[in-house]
Amino acid sequence: MPTRCLHNSGHMKILYYECFSGISGDMNLAAMIDLGVSPDHLTSELAKLDIGDEFSLNIASDARKGIHGTRVDVILKEHHHHHGHHHHHEHRNLAAIEKIINGSELADKVKTTSLAIFRRVAEAEAKIHGKGIDEVHFHEVGATDSIVDIVGAAICYHALEVDAVWSSPVELGGGFVHCAHGMMPVPAPATLEILAGIPTTRGAVQKETATPTGAAILAELVDRFEPSAKLTIEKTAYGIGHRDTEIPNVLRVSLATVDEEADQLTTMPACLLQCNIDDMTGEMLGDAMDRLMEAGAMDVHFTSIVMKKNRPATTLSVLCGAADEGRFKRLVFRHTTTLGIKTFPITKTVLDISFEQLNTPLGLVTMKNAILDGKIIRSKPELEDCRKLATQHDLPLSEVYLQIGKVRKL
Repeated sequence: MPTRCLHNSGHMKILYYECFSGISGDMNLAAMIDLGVSPDHLTSELAKLDIGDEFSLNIASDARKGIHGTRVDVILKEHHHHHGHHHHHEHRNLAAIEKIINGSELADKVKTTSLAIFRRVAEAEAKIHGKGIDEVHFHEVGATDSIVDIVGAAICYHALEVDAVWSSPVELGGGFVHCAHGMMPVPAPATLEILAGIPTTRGAVQKETATPTGAAILAELVDRFEPSAKLTIEKTAYGIGHRDTEIPNVLRVSLATVDEEADQLTTMPACLLQCNIDDMTGEMLGDAMDRLMEAGAMDVHFTSIVMKKNRPATTLSVLCGAADEGRFKRLVFRHTTTLGIKTFPITKTVLDISFEQLNTPLGLVTMKNAILDGKIIRSKPELEDCRKLATQHDLPLSEVYLQIGKVRKL
């Protein structure tokens, strides 16, 4: 995650991607140039890779559905196809690409970002084709294209000097596409693999809208995927794609600011489900709680209440992610006797957490750190680790905590 530098005003500078028509490597380059990255800066930095005999960049104004922006074509130089070189360039593996990037005069941060993006693509391809990461060859889109798109993305990102990158969910398209292996479903397996854990939408057009390269650029650069970001937009630009589809085939990017204060804490939409139960035994209720926790509830708790006719009863409260509401309602209906569930949409704010191993005279213990605004504010040993050590050394649990506390003060 990029470090956040506070500008004098307490505002963070954000690069915001809107991928309503997906993203590809060249649409990204075009959008960055349209946003103000100098084409000369991009070409002179790319020249440091020393593969200038393989490609040239064509940068032009273009429009889709009346929206004007910039279009970039990576033009592969033909002469390789007539010499013995062709095979070598079209089938570079990760090691060959790392060698080109590391051997260049590019800034270290640009090298690091480029290699991280490449690694994401290689890892996804390796997983799908059941190969080792070094056996993967960048040939589907042509290795030269990938190098220009990915290193170009890193050059542009660092040239913009933003504090963070946010993006809307990514439109993936639909249908089928021809490739080296025959017909492939859209989104391509590699694209889905790269975007695991990232919000996406589908079916805006029956075409491929997000390429593996575009997906990897986002996966590496974006800090937050926000469908409705509260941003103050300062400048908007458009990268024009190579298709004319029903929806404008453009990538919209903006430079924006956001209030630093508002952004610091991680807040997520959640759902609180509640029901009152007066006809289940304690054993049955305990089992229901176990099942809900095993299903991945954020939290489950019981509250003792008194219901009508003075009946002692129990309120079951289940906290789950907003997207899981339906699944947990079904589980509550199946594993309890309730006939109705109340639902409250809420937001849950959490501290960032990190874990580290601590070496103590009693043995290794995992410490759980609570992080606020980038600083560790508390840390505590994991109970299970302490229990194991207590049993192992035949000590009371309190003594184990005491000894760990001493190590931490050193």
